[in-house]
Amino acid sequence: MKTMLRYSAAVGLLLVAFVAQADYLQTQNLFSATPPAEADTVVVLVPLSTDSSPAAPAVGSAETVAQFQRAVEAQAFTGALGEQFEVLAPAGMNAKRLIALGVGDGAALQRADAESVGAALALHLATRPSSTVAVNTGLLPQNDSHSALVAAVAHGADLANYRFDRYKSAPEPRPAQTYHWLVSDPQAAEARYAQLRALAEGVFTARELTNLPGSDGYPAAFADHVRQRLEPLGITITVLTPKQILQEGMEALYGVSRGSQHGSHLLIAQWRGSKDAPIALVGKGITFDSGGYNLKLDAESLLAMTGDKAGAAAVAGPLEARARQRAPVNVVGIMPLSQNAVSGTAQLPGDVVTSASGITIEIANTDAEGRLVLADGIWYAREKFKPRVIADIATLTGSKVRALGRDYAAVFSTDDALVDSVTQAGELTRERVWRLPLGPYEKIIESTVADIRNTGSPGAQAGAVFLQQFAGDTPWVHVDMAGNGRYDATSKPPLTGATGYGVRLLTEWVTLYANSTAE
Repeated sequence: MKTMLRYSAAVGLLLVAFVAQADYLQTQNLFSATPPAEADTVVVLVPLSTDSSPAAPAVGSAETVAQFQRAVEAQAFTGALGEQFEVLAPAGMNAKRLIALGVGDGAALQRADAESVGAALALHLATRPSSTVAVNTGLLPQNDSHSALVAAVAHGADLANYRFDRYKSAPEPRPAQTYHWLVSDPQAAEARYAQLRALAEGVFTARELTNLPGSDGYPAAFADHVRQRLEPLGITITVLTPKQILQEGMEALYGVSRGSQHGSHLLIAQWRGSKDAPIALVGKGITFDSGGYNLKLDAESLLAMTGDKAGAAAVAGPLEARARQRAPVNVVGIMPLSQNAVSGTAQLPGDVVTSASGITIEIANTDAEGRLVLADGIWYAREKFKPRVIADIATLTGSKVRALGRDYAAVFSTDDALVDSVTQAGELTRERVWRLPLGPYEKIIESTVADIRNTGSPGAQAGAVFLQQFAGDTPWVHVDMAGNGRYDATSKPPLTGATGYGVRLLTEWVTLYANSTAE
């Protein structure tokens, strides 16, 4: 791991230090029924009232309330979700600023909307010198979900405060506010937030892994990064080297890295929170994808290929989240890792490889490599762990992006209940999925020289039908997250880099599936 120059806000010096992997956030969240003695910023979460106008909060003195109401009118503030304005040096208060943050219809506020409110607040405060922030949530409905919603707002702020700055010689100071969340039941809010903070750590790990450039995120380095992050949490880590991969007969996985000095690895991580049969997650880990001899010719597309390991990252994240939550579930993550490069030893179009399952595969296109590594990854999960279900996730096909864009991932399975549970998890977390059909497409991957070929049309279905061959009789679902792994210029909120897509989706789905199949 690299040693970096890191800015210390406390002493105002550049210190030589490694940016610790656990130090993703420098913000702190406290939950209390009483406001802090001093706060330089006061935030009021403002829902719409019954007549669709902003509710009138009681903030500070009568002078403060009057000024606040005048500002509401002057700003034409509606209380819509994420809308905000601030009053500088509010009368009758010691705080430097008073911020109104709209939450829309408070009675109908959902977890994902609450998270977007928190993200909007964090981005607003990132450009303002605030150290102590008191957030008044008293206008939100005081019902059974109040504490959970407040925790979700705090979680949204955490997600927006992540920074990928390990390669900056002088990174800007990260947000370092202390948030005081004023709630009627602080213990309930804190307990829920602890679960969400564990989830956020999993998201941050996935973002970090996905953001790593190919030179630092190659298969062995990816595996080492995950080991350092997950093993201290009680997760069992096993890494198979290229030689061991060949010994297991996994030629499909091995062959993708034949052109690289960085051979294929298979990373296995297991959280044994119960004695039930495991739930298996399999994620595509192409640490860089040149396309092989079917070389990618678009410079922008090639530059984005550091993100082709987002599927494997989306498997590492839920393992971390479940372990930090001490969840009573047995979940295993299989991450087949390869670097798809071009050289004299690289796999050639037309080559035939034998997967560990015995199925022979014609390499019709070396740029359709993700399904090759997943084929052996799914086989390994099925044969070695006898799971009750397998879910694979991958940045697999450009066809998926053309079909669904970047707001939805595609989901494929013959199991309706399984698709329903993944869809429900996507709605709860706003990492949404949309079902695409698996059939009748059985013949689209037929080969004249091998059992199957690694291409076909339509492309998204060809990838899914290909992977289906390796799941056997185990219930199986495939998530094609192509296009979902990175923020773009129009993302809301406006962020850059890896999204960590799939971590919250799969973490939620593991819970839903485990509960639905509990004996």
